[in-house]
Amino acid sequence: MRSGTRREFFKDSLAAGALAGASIGARRSDTAASYDRISGANDRIRIGLVGSGGQGRADLNKMIRIENVECVAVCDVDDAQAAKGAALVESVSNRPPAFTTRDFRKVLDQKDIDAIIVGTPDHWHALPTIMACQAGKDVYVEKPLTVAIAEGRAVVAAARKYNRIVQMGTQQRSAPHYSRAVEHVKSGQLGKIRLVRAWAYLDWKGEIPVVPDSDAPPSVDYDMWLGPAPKRPFNKNRFHSTFRWYWDYSGGLMTDWGAHMIDIANWAMGIRAPNSAVSVGGKFGYPGDAMETPDTQQAIWQFPEFSMIWEHALGVGRGPEAREHGVAFHGNEGVLVIDREGWEIYPETDAINKPRRYKSPGMPRQSAGSSDYHATHIRNFIDCMRSRRLPNSEVEIGHNSMIACHLANIAQRLGRQVKWDVEKEMIVGDPEAQRYVSREYRAPWKLAI
Repeated sequence: MRSGTRREFFKDSLAAGALAGASIGARRSDTAASYDRISGANDRIRIGLVGSGGQGRADLNKMIRIENVECVAVCDVDDAQAAKGAALVESVSNRPPAFTTRDFRKVLDQKDIDAIIVGTPDHWHALPTIMACQAGKDVYVEKPLTVAIAEGRAVVAAARKYNRIVQMGTQQRSAPHYSRAVEHVKSGQLGKIRLVRAWAYLDWKGEIPVVPDSDAPPSVDYDMWLGPAPKRPFNKNRFHSTFRWYWDYSGGLMTDWGAHMIDIANWAMGIRAPNSAVSVGGKFGYPGDAMETPDTQQAIWQFPEFSMIWEHALGVGRGPEAREHGVAFHGNEGVLVIDREGWEIYPETDAINKPRRYKSPGMPRQSAGSSDYHATHIRNFIDCMRSRRLPNSEVEIGHNSMIACHLANIAQRLGRQVKWDVEKEMIVGDPEAQRYVSREYRAPWKLAI
């Protein structure tokens, strides 16, 4: 790909044109009219759920408990999952959604729907989000924002072009204890930060036994489930929650939990993306199981003034600092460690030409408390739909937090370092690696802004 502006980058990276058989122009609604429907604090907001799996329903459950928010449509390619979503709506709202469908485009066609939740498998995040923006709807999209960097930039462009509110489901951005810890990092009290370390060691996710391909369940539109991903026979290991361990649909634990933890690093350090990435690892814990993505992985990213390390492992739970997940900011004066339960500061030491001493007083564990920051994050989205202010994890934040994750996986798959032009959002001097920045869509699906 030639060098150039982001506009030129899109021309080279993304297939132009609309979805075959779908009129994008017909799906666009007037932005002002859309805004007028929800501009009053007492106006009812109507939601459609696209992807009624566990996470999609969890998001929906929080959203429909907010005053003057209702779900009028549930979409899933699996009728059984759609039925669960519809049952949830009825149990909370005392009435079922107006309709269920296997085709998200039918949700977008409904002019009275103000926003959608995208809780689909990861390979289906970009298209519904972009097409919802084109249809004049706001979007709460689960992490990771997309499975390729070019898709993420396209989602940002669509949100900007159609003036839509798009929030990614990295709920730590709405957690008070994360905000306080981030402000402490930014205050300079830790001294110069030279290293950031992030990790996820999940002892509650383990081996996936190999099973043969089979027919898809009769309740499933499997071709629609595949969507833009390559055509292949149905296999239950590649379906529903375990899809994330296959490159066609996701990026393994690197993009699953990396989306959360790397986002905290980006937030505190005020960064967009690294200059380079290298990654090692493999299927070391379960070499014979069915997963494609690494069960053990370490990545290193270079930034102009510090480096960042990621590590993950499946089936074991003692990560750095003897905890399952977290982010550690190593400064000259102290080390701040944070996870979903709280944060603390360990003082650094100095023994240069003198007895060892502490450089700073440190701070004991600060509890996260009982805040339901998933609910707060959902409410932030709804509030921003009304105010038209950018939400806590708005789409560009979501896109930037994923770049490091995707670059690490590209380096992992190719077995070499990749260098990144932060401004042009292109890999430098490696045409083979650059091909991984975008993804090829299976016909008739195409990406258009």
